[in-house]
Amino acid sequence: MAITYSIVGVAMLNRRGCGILLHPTSLPGPGGIGSIGVDARRFIELLVAMGMSYWQVLPLTPPACGNSPYSAFSAFGGNPLLIDMEQIRHDGDNEASSGDHYPEDHVDFAAVAVKKMAWLSNAGSTFLRSKETPRTIEFRHFCETTDWLHDFALFMALKNRFHGTGWINWPADAGHITREMHKQYSEELAHEIALQKYIQWQVSKQWQELRRYANERGIAIIGDIPIFVAYDSADVWSHRELFLLDTMGNPTVVAGVPPDYFSAIGQFWGNPHYDWDVMERNGYRWWIKRFASVFELFDIVRIDHFRGFEAAWHVAATAKTAIEGRWITGPKEKLFDALQADLGPLAVIAEDLGVITPEVNALRDRYNFPGMKILQFAFDSAGADTDLPHNHVKHGVVYTGTHDNDTTKGWYDALSGAERNEMNAYLGTSGEDGACDMMRAALMSVADTAIIPFQDILKLGSEARMNIPGTPFGNWEWRFSWDMLPQDITTSVRSRIQRYGREPQGEFRYDS
Repeated sequence: MAITYSIVGVAMLNRRGCGILLHPTSLPGPGGIGSIGVDARRFIELLVAMGMSYWQVLPLTPPACGNSPYSAFSAFGGNPLLIDMEQIRHDGDNEASSGDHYPEDHVDFAAVAVKKMAWLSNAGSTFLRSKETPRTIEFRHFCETTDWLHDFALFMALKNRFHGTGWINWPADAGHITREMHKQYSEELAHEIALQKYIQWQVSKQWQELRRYANERGIAIIGDIPIFVAYDSADVWSHRELFLLDTMGNPTVVAGVPPDYFSAIGQFWGNPHYDWDVMERNGYRWWIKRFASVFELFDIVRIDHFRGFEAAWHVAATAKTAIEGRWITGPKEKLFDALQADLGPLAVIAEDLGVITPEVNALRDRYNFPGMKILQFAFDSAGADTDLPHNHVKHGVVYTGTHDNDTTKGWYDALSGAERNEMNAYLGTSGEDGACDMMRAALMSVADTAIIPFQDILKLGSEARMNIPGTPFGNWEWRFSWDMLPQDITTSVRSRIQRYGREPQGEFRYDS
């Protein structure tokens, strides 16, 4: 199935189209956080009415540090907070309804997580006590055919037992688990493990239903795969041999980037680096499973920090900043050859931002992966000429900004007078509506694919920014409400989509 989906995604990236960037947590709805329920379906209908072809989301994995979808407890699992509780009640697993009140303009992750995980625990316990039905058979099949599931469920059960601490601080028989203790803990924590599996089944089932709903209406889902995984994750805990760790399990070097557009001292991410020699010897099986997993979720996948596969910035784990690192060669074509040999053509967008070398471009072009252009980078003093529209290429993806940028209105308002004048002169506009001018430039671009953050469609300011790189807290919280939408949003957006030749061309369907 992954191969079928990927081939269709590759074809879509070679035709003119437009999409919206919005993470599901930013959707309106009850429960204090956007979910993959009725409001997600309403959003898909809005995309159709606007003439869009794509909905781009951030990683759907269970967030760990700072609630970031790019720092997850698993590279394979789903985020429980996205589950639609109305569907849970409809299935009869939990009849309780929430009387709690949450802010509507942002997510209070701490409050939402406590309440929602308690609901899901009660729902799972109810389900696990039920007699055999088609649903219990479906659940058992999911558990038996999802090979990463048990280790993840055991990891989360142990994390709960040890009060949320990182695995490196667990007792040795759990942190550095042996096959014998793996079996023993699996028996001791059987109920908690089963609850974790129930939650993952619900995320998977609800997301697949939503994806099918989108595909049937001509909307393809663009997902996101971070190159690195979190240190405190089931992936590192259960596969320590695949990472550069010392004998105690501590990282020897960690990931980051040197000084760049976002930070004068670089970005110190802290993720452990892969042991590519070990991965090559085992045929890159972990990566093949990972890509197969994401193509079961998405039609097209954006690879975050693609340049790290050519060479990655290695920083000593004891360093204070990312400045004193060095570039270390990655797996390059050996990994992608292995992926394509197993999965077929990959419907991939390469996030090729930052310090890009001819070698990175060559790796991207070897597989015909479209790269990214960010219009905000083109028009400020720290930007790059390569992002200016006259330097775009047809087989590419243009963004006004991404989840890491300010909203375009907020960014434009913060420009100096000279920068605004230069941008306005280049675009031939008056500058009365900078956000609209930038969207028009993206739609006019020769790049086949244009992606606009929903905040820019709504012309919102910096209060709607999703993330500020390098800041660990206070991000990922923004939500919109339906009353923010102008009455003419569908007609005004669709007319622009049509004007620049980006409306859907015929139907696309996936095999069930």
